[in-house]
Amino acid sequence: MNLHRAYLLFAAIYSLLIIVGVVALLLGGGNLFSLMQLGIGMLAVLGLWGYSLGKSVMNQRTWRPLALVLAIGSLGQLLMAITLSLSPTQLTWMLAGAIFFMPLAVILYQYGDRDQALWATPEERDDANHLKVLLDTQPELVVEKQEADRRARVRIAKLKDGYRANVNRRLAGTEEQFEERFSCLSTLVFFVEKFTCLTTLDIQKAYAHLPSKTHSNVER
Repeated sequence: MNLHRAYLLFAAIYSLLIIVGVVALLLGGGNLFSLMQLGIGMLAVLGLWGYSLGKSVMNQRTWRPLALVLAIGSLGQLLMAITLSLSPTQLTWMLAGAIFFMPLAVILYQYGDRDQALWATPEERDDANHLKVLLDTQPELVVEKQEADRRARVRIAKLKDGYRANVNRRLAGTEEQFEERFSCLSTLVFFVEKFTCLTTLDIQKAYAHLPSKTHSNVER
């Protein structure tokens, strides 16, 4: 069994546990806290299926905060199960919740990482393919652009384990420089277009007819 099938099996088992929880609630085997646990668990299993299938579900920003909630909830339930005097039903729900939530917290934290192709839009994936073609022939792409009071100079390089973007930008007289590394090229596209006035089309135009590795594309 490969890792992909293992995650699918994991998601199926957790889905079955959700169904068991729903049946238990319908039979009167829980309380309001159990209902909250089940609701959070349903949302978490939805993210688990997204991770297992390599698909984007809801918004990427949803999953890491949820992972934090699950981790805190798991530890809290385990602590309550140890320190409080609970009925057998309550103890079962507490221990099940603690065991159920912790692995999900780890997986959903990974799922919420923006630097994955599954979170890229079709346009970002297409732009990443164009950049990849350029980076296969150029060790570094350097493009400069100015729009009104905004100016940006971006250097993009392919590394052994990913990509690097070095940004120098100026806005309203304030200049700053920063560098980020990415494992996914489509995430780099998102980063450059969000934090600078440059687009992938600007980079393509800069290297369309020039053999030079550096080109200034300044709008006047």
